[in-house]
Amino acid sequence: MSMAFLLHQLIVDSARRTPDAPALLFKQETLSYAALQQNVAQVASGLKALGIACDERVAVYLPKQFEMVTALFGAAAAGGVFVPVNPILKPAQVGHILRDCATRVLITSPDRVEILRDTLADCNELTHIVVTGAESAPPAGLSQTLIPWQTMCGPAEFPPLRRIDADMAAILYTSGSTGRPKGVVLSHRNLLAGAQSVANYLDNRAEDRLLAVLPFSFDYGLNQLTTSFLVGASVVLMDYLLPRDVIRAVERHGVTGLAAVPPLWNQLAALPWPPAAVESLRYLTNSGGAMPVKTTAALRAALPDTQVFLMYGLTEAFRSTYLPPDQVAQRPESMGMAIPNADVMVVRPDGTECDPEEPGELVHRGALVALGYWGDPDKTAQRFKPAPGQPAGLPNPEIAVWSGDQVRRDQDGFLYFIGRNDEMIKTSGYRVSPGEIEEVVYQLPAVKQAVALGAPHPQLGYGIVLLVQADGDGLDIEAVTAHCRTHLPLYMVPGHLEHLSELPRNPNGKIDRKTLATRFAEVFTGAEQPA
Repeated sequence: MSMAFLLHQLIVDSARRTPDAPALLFKQETLSYAALQQNVAQVASGLKALGIACDERVAVYLPKQFEMVTALFGAAAAGGVFVPVNPILKPAQVGHILRDCATRVLITSPDRVEILRDTLADCNELTHIVVTGAESAPPAGLSQTLIPWQTMCGPAEFPPLRRIDADMAAILYTSGSTGRPKGVVLSHRNLLAGAQSVANYLDNRAEDRLLAVLPFSFDYGLNQLTTSFLVGASVVLMDYLLPRDVIRAVERHGVTGLAAVPPLWNQLAALPWPPAAVESLRYLTNSGGAMPVKTTAALRAALPDTQVFLMYGLTEAFRSTYLPPDQVAQRPESMGMAIPNADVMVVRPDGTECDPEEPGELVHRGALVALGYWGDPDKTAQRFKPAPGQPAGLPNPEIAVWSGDQVRRDQDGFLYFIGRNDEMIKTSGYRVSPGEIEEVVYQLPAVKQAVALGAPHPQLGYGIVLLVQADGDGLDIEAVTAHCRTHLPLYMVPGHLEHLSELPRNPNGKIDRKTLATRFAEVFTGAEQPA
């Protein structure tokens, strides 16, 4: 196993051990570890030639393809900080990310540059845009310097680098309880520790072939690359259109490991699995929300020799718990126990540890705890706080992540999710801030008040409900939906939209979200509750 201290050294170590082994597969092409190392080095030296200094941000806004992977690891190898941008995000969300972390270089495709034209005009720190492919000529008239990918790539030599594992490597954007997404700052140590821990309990090995269907802007998706590179395995890059395409890819490529979120597993569990896929798939993992017991049972029946790992994590600490496959039948609703090299506590508000079966907040400590939220010391202080139970004489207390999730621990030490302390909506594996949806809806002149909230959904975990109060009696619901589809990624578009003449308020005059959540709790699963 690799002894890397910096992220790109995972690739260097595997290229030294098995240079001809396949590292990445995309469509009909294969990239060996030797070729991947060469490509990453070319990106690193090219970014250095553009003037990227240590800790400067390089955003990558591409679908899954070779350039996406080499851009991420090349930015880290140049001493920069990579910022993977989910390719399904709309210009407003992309612009927020580029401005929030003062991105210096953006790597994207010509068609995406065209889509972002108006947004890029407001990105004052952005100096260079690197465009991949040659589908069309990039637009003129931008203040940034546009450079073709091949022109940017330099010599296949890693530039001299004075970095340690505690330095920044990446910023991943995740929704907070209010407002726009926050950038979670991750060090090389965070990412390497996550790869080592997960590879340990999944028993990843060089002969593994992982199918990457999740976005690399998602820590769970990014981990498919880091765990694979750690052990010299291979990754199949895929942006699927239909769930059936995922099963076909497992069969075609002999995939041994598949990671997904509950909405996708719900669909995959209902489809037939061909014998070749059943035979090749060694394990599957779930995170991004609780797997329905019915779905787990269906997958275990369809894939009797496949190990099922049920997991829990949060971007601020990457991965916290996993349920071993031998416990799935006995405890299908459990989150499991702490992953290797992590300590997970259940604590009361005063920081004391809860008794068995007593609800409390999940607190995670260890090497996977992130460095905080980029440019936001106040929100960082709310979530990243001293770990409970430390010796009183410790001069610099260790910082842990206080998750905001309520859990309980049973008599045997296994954890179970109860709910969140805030108003976050967990849908399709994403955390969504109600405020981000409401902000878009308020762009419509007729909207007086808007409330977004989550309600249980049989496929998505939680679906998004949008309740709108407008001036006058008339509100074009279809126009509101169309506006949301234009300005929000698909997973944030409300599944139920309703016009209310008045929104209830609590004694403090604020909109009573709890009353509304109760009233619309069964909107996706049954009859609406009476007002």
